[in-house]
Formats: sequence, C-alpha cells, structure tokens
Amino acid sequence: MYAIVRSGGRQHKVAVGDIVEVDKISTAKVGDTVELSTLLVVDGDAVTSDPWVLAGIKVEAEVVDHHKGAKIDILRYKNKTGYRRRQGHRQQYTALKVTAIPSAAK
Repeated sequence: MYAIVRSGGRQHKVAVGDIVEVDKISTAKVGDTVELSTLLVVDGDAVTSDPWVLAGIKVEAEVVDHHKGAKIDILRYKNKTGYRRRQGHRQQYTALKVTAIPSAAK
C-alpha cells in the first residue's frame, strides 16, 4: 500500500516506514506527528482518487530530523565587463517517517 501526498508544493510517493525529505516544516519539532494531505491511495488493486473520499484520509508521519541540503553554488558572470557575482544556497529540509496510511472507506 502506498499513497501520493502533497507537502510544500511538491508531491511524494510514500509507504508505511518510508523516510521522506520535505521542505522545512517550521512549526513541527522533532518527535511531533504531522498530517499530510493525500492525492491518491493505492491498496493492492484498489486505486482511490476521488477527492471526496480522500478529504477524510490524512497520512500520519513523525518528524525525525531538521537538516540542510547540499550546497548549491550560483555564479553570475558577464564576459569583458568585469561583472562577477558569487552566491550560495542550502535548502532546509525536514525528514518525516511515515507511520500510518489509513485505508479508504468503501
């Protein structure tokens, strides 16, 4: 059984026990439980995509860690003008461990 969930404008395929890296959830602390909105649930042969049914299904996950991603170097350069700019970025992430995916009521 797996589900497609939405978090931070992105979609993730999750199953129970998976650890998913999502954009930082600033309100959650390590050990807290968060709920993710569900877009699709696949349980064996049964596929649930009805928005009315999925409105009641929330995937539960536990916050495992807050960390930063890999460093991204941004370089801007224009030839023959002496223009050079260097900038770096490290995206902040939250690691979530999926604990439960409720099944759709039939």
